[in-house]
Amino acid sequence: MNSLDAPITPNQVDPAKISAPETLQGTPRSFLNPSAGKSSSSSQIRLDLYDNSDFDRGAGRLKEALWVLCKCVFFLNPFPWPSFLRIWLLRLFGAQLGHGVVIRSGVNITFPWRLTVGNHVWIGEEVLILSLAPVTLGSNICISQRAFLCTGSHAWRCETFDLQTHPIVVEDRVWISAQAFIGPGARIGSDSVIGAGTVLMKTIPNNSFASGNPAMVTPKFSAQQSPDPSKAFVA
Repeated sequence: MNSLDAPITPNQVDPAKISAPETLQGTPRSFLNPSAGKSSSSSQIRLDLYDNSDFDRGAGRLKEALWVLCKCVFFLNPFPWPSFLRIWLLRLFGAQLGHGVVIRSGVNITFPWRLTVGNHVWIGEEVLILSLAPVTLGSNICISQRAFLCTGSHAWRCETFDLQTHPIVVEDRVWISAQAFIGPGARIGSDSVIGAGTVLMKTIPNNSFASGNPAMVTPKFSAQQSPDPSKAFVA
């Protein structure tokens, strides 16, 4: 368990220091080749053959059970517990969190020991962070209601349906709008906006706007431009 001392500094959670998964045009290779994994002569899924016993959960069963209990009481419960209490609990279970972090009710974090968050980050109601692999959030990030950051998938063309995990990195000054889906291996460059309901499965550069399913990526307006106010609301 991590120390509950002073918050970490932005330099300690610099997303640029986190190595991105091997990619081809911004998409993890395992998603371009979903049969990656155990060889199979059939493309039909056989869940009776599924085996994830070699998956490293990052903590013992007791710690995980205690976290589930804690999450049910203080996170998934709609009671508006103060953010400082939730932050204290997340640090207790191994998360690295900066200062000025706000966590609303209903936030569901799978493994807090694989979560790193910078300063002044807002995580809205019912956000789901499936942290089977590390999830790194920079500073000054807003994640709106019911967004889903998902680090896990499956080799769906392999009959053994092997589990595949890849980290997610969100750099500084990013808004992930309501009900957006951020897939395994995605990396979001700084000063970017992800539109409401967007499905993002790849790396996007700094100062980008992504919207749609699958995400279409365009340059975000520059500071010198005057955006159309009628199109400013994406969440």
